[in-house]
Amino acid sequence: MRVILLFMLVLSFIYPKDIIKQGEEYPIDKFKEQSSNILKMVVKEISKTLPQKVDKYTTMTQIRDENLTLIYTFEINTGVKKDEAVKKEDKPRMEKAVIKGVCQSSKRFLNSDIELKYEYKSASTKKELFTFHITKEKCKELKL
Repeated sequence: MRVILLFMLVLSFIYPKDIIKQGEEYPIDKFKEQSSNILKMVVKEISKTLPQKVDKYTTMTQIRDENLTLIYTFEINTGVKKDEAVKKEDKPRMEKAVIKGVCQSSKRFLNSDIELKYEYKSASTKKELFTFHITKEKCKELKL
């Protein structure tokens, strides 16, 4: 949540529609460069606080950016549950909750053509359990 607030604050100061003159079009390459620079600042600041406990079972361990995609990595303490069971039983429920939550809380990212990816790994095996890639289009499909 802290990363979203930081990004929204930075973006609110330099959002292209606020700095171009009436009737001029903001060059897409400048917009992408600007968004990339903002993501790098966000990643740098949030990385200082990691690892960060999210809830009883989940810890955010990494944040990075790749090609205008902000990628969060989480580890889940699955207890005695096997990785395959978590993938089968927990993924559908988590996917709905994560995508809905991100679409509601990260509109500024998504409207700036920044995508978000949430990677979940097992805390014990370090293997990937599942990944959710959230785009503006995916949020439109939810009709929130």
